[in-house]
Formats: sequence, structure tokens, C-alpha cells
Amino acid sequence: MEDQTSAAGAVYPENVVPESYGLHAGVLGPVETLAQSVSAMAPSTSPSLTIPLVFTLAGNATWFVYLMATGATLLVGFCISRFAKLSASPGSLYSYTADTLPPFFGVVAAWGLLLAYITTGASVAGGALYYTNLLMQQFFHRDPPGLLTLLVVCFVAGYIAYRDVKLSAELMLWIEIGSVSLIVLVLTIMPIRFGLHLDLDQLHLRGVSLSSLGPALVLSMFSFVGFESATTLGGEARNPLHTIPRAVLQCAILAGVFFMLCSYSEVLGFRGESGKLSESTSPLHHLAEKAGVAPLGIAIDFGALISMFACVLACATAAARVLLRMAHGGLLPKLLESTNKKHGTPGPAVVLSAALMFAATAGMQLRAFTGSDMYDLLGSLSVFGFLTVYALVALALPFARRAVGQHSHLLAAISIFTVLVLVLIAVFDLRSTADELHARIPWIYLAYIAAGIVWYALRRKRAAVTA
Repeated sequence: MEDQTSAAGAVYPENVVPESYGLHAGVLGPVETLAQSVSAMAPSTSPSLTIPLVFTLAGNATWFVYLMATGATLLVGFCISRFAKLSASPGSLYSYTADTLPPFFGVVAAWGLLLAYITTGASVAGGALYYTNLLMQQFFHRDPPGLLTLLVVCFVAGYIAYRDVKLSAELMLWIEIGSVSLIVLVLTIMPIRFGLHLDLDQLHLRGVSLSSLGPALVLSMFSFVGFESATTLGGEARNPLHTIPRAVLQCAILAGVFFMLCSYSEVLGFRGESGKLSESTSPLHHLAEKAGVAPLGIAIDFGALISMFACVLACATAAARVLLRMAHGGLLPKLLESTNKKHGTPGPAVVLSAALMFAATAGMQLRAFTGSDMYDLLGSLSVFGFLTVYALVALALPFARRAVGQHSHLLAAISIFTVLVLVLIAVFDLRSTADELHARIPWIYLAYIAAGIVWYALRRKRAAVTA
């Protein structure tokens, strides 16, 4: 491990000016960098699709589950932000791990992170299909062609990601601001219309089963995944060693407050209703009607659709930069190292990212899975990738800090505690599989990681032979 520490010490002090890998350096400011993380999370989609699922398990403790998820996310965010102060790279979390731990861990991090972004993008593409069907049924009483809808979402997102990263960031920012503002407006109108009072059942966690909080925590974590994706812009952000750590922590805090507000308000808003929150196809639309502002409900549904698209765009942007960094690291063919000189974007990697997202959703569409099924199943798969990479980054952090003479026993303790929390969440995930399809997901993930390791071993052997 001393050799590995020395290697890390050679990397970080020299990495003050990040390698751009052919990307346009310094084109993104602090707000645009934050927009990447916010859009990858798609915060305006969780109140409609994820919070009802969490409520099914946690009931009156839904807001408390999101409080715990916020705490776990802040632990991860702290570890990532400490790393981001040392190094900036398009490979983000993969680079942090590969530059510090033995190569095996870097390979696992690379393939895990790539899967996480691709499946998250595919998941929200399925969510976009869900909302397209919802709106088409509402206005035209018919469903749109599923494959065509998925193709348009993935193709347009890929095209924008290829054309201009600055345009992508600005577009994603305004989409999320609009969507979140509409939700906050409805939640603000409700107490004005019905009176402000505390929900004691929620505050006292009445009727809550402790055994259900673990599985509920796993579901709530999906609302946060992607919050770290600003780190993939290390080659394009201005002053990345300062703006990226700030963006990661800001995103975690803002999202946590927003999700707790939404979960508390939704549970309160459905109190006494004949229909349950867990059964609602569009809970915020229902609450808008209840508050007497039905047009805002329609606008929120449309905003959620656009937010899903912004998330696909953010994931395509992030996945393409991970592919670029993996190609430079020798894990993938050199074709994926190419960047467009005019646009400063990794063209082949963007095309591959968007194509993989479409292929995943198209395959499920042909097997009669619905948009909400895609959101659920692909999202569940992505969580394993994120948890793996988060844990590896937390594990690597003390070694990286020691390499630059900044060892801290407190930081090491926080890193170990973060790893333990993530392992516990993964155990909850494994124990909460409710059906055969979900039970297969961990095995699919392990098979994928094993294939990535075999691929790395074969490429390394081939390189040794030709050397």
C-alpha cells in the first residue's frame, strides 16, 4: 500500500491544472456546474414517482426516511468534495479511485459508474414515456408510440449533449428551476388555503414499523443518485477544485430539504382522502386540484416530463465523459477518446451513451414493460452502481489525503463510517427484493461487473503481448 500511496502523492500535487482530454476547458461557471448535478438527480420527478413508493413502506415516517437519506448523501458528498479539492477529471469518481487504490478497484469503479449513469438515464427515459402517456391520455385519450417516444427522448438529449455542453447546462438549469418552482408554489398554496397546522401523526411517526424503514431508505436514495455528477465536468468547469466540491454539497443539501418538504406535504395533503398517496398516478396534480389551482397540476406534470428529459441529457453528458476517461485509461477502444474540435464534446462517447440508453428502454418496451416499470427496475439497478462507487471513493479518501500530507484521524473515521452506511444500505437493498424481477437485479449487476473485470484482464494481456 505504500507504493500505491506514493503513486497517489505523485498524482494530486501536480493536478492543479486539470487535464481537459480535448474538451473545452473553463467554459462552465459555478451555476452551470451545479446544474449538471441537479439535473442528473431530476428532483422534480421524485415527488410524483419515488415519494409515493417510499410512503408505501414508511407511511408517516416518509419525511424521516428522507432525513436519513439526506444524512447518508451528505456523508458521501463530504468524501467526494474532499477528493474534488485535490483532483479534477472528466472521469470523476473513477479517476479518484483509480489514482489512489490498486487497479482492480479502479476498474470496478469505472464500470460501476458507467452503468450507474447509463441506467439512470434509461430509467428516466422510461419516466418520460410514463408522463408522455399520462398527458396524451389526459388531452387526446390515446397512448403515443412507445418506441418512437423513447427514440426522440434519447436522440434529442444526445444531440444537445453533442452540440454544446454550456447550452446543455443552461437548458437543464432552467428546466429544473421551472419544474421545482411549480411544485413549491403548489405546496405553498395548500397551507394558505387550508390553514397552517402541524401533522402530529407524522411528527410522532405514528403507526411506523421499524422493519420497513430500511427498504424505504433504499428507495429514497434513488432520489439522490447523480448528485455528484458535477465531478464529471472537471475538464470543463472554471476553477474546478473550488466550484465542483461546492456544487456537490449544495446539491445534496438543497435536494434533501426539497424532498423532506415534498414528502411531509404530500402525506399531509392526502390525509382524509379516499385515494391513497401510494395509488396516485400524479399526486401533485391531485394536490393542485385540491388547492384550487388545477392548471398548475397540469403544468407540474408537463414540467416533470421536461425534467425527465433534462435528466437523460445530464446522464448522457456524464456517461460520455466517463467513457472518454475509460478510453484514455485503456479500458475501452481509442475511438472513444475522440472529441469534436468545434464543439469540445466527446462525440463518439455521447452517441454510444444515448444509444445504450435507448437500447435498454427499447428492449423493455418490446417486452411490454411500462414506462413506470422501466423507471423502477432500471433505477434499482443503477443504485448498485452508485453505491459501489460511493463506497470506493470513501475508502480511497484517507489514502489520498495522506499522500499529500493531510492525514486526519477524524477524516479517516468519517470515511470508514460512510463505507459502513453504504454497505448497510446495500444489505437493505438485497433484503427488500419484493419479487422475482427485483431479486435478479443484484445478480445482473454482479455479472456485469465480472464481465468488466474479464474485459480489463483480456485487454491488459493483449497489451502486454504487443508491447
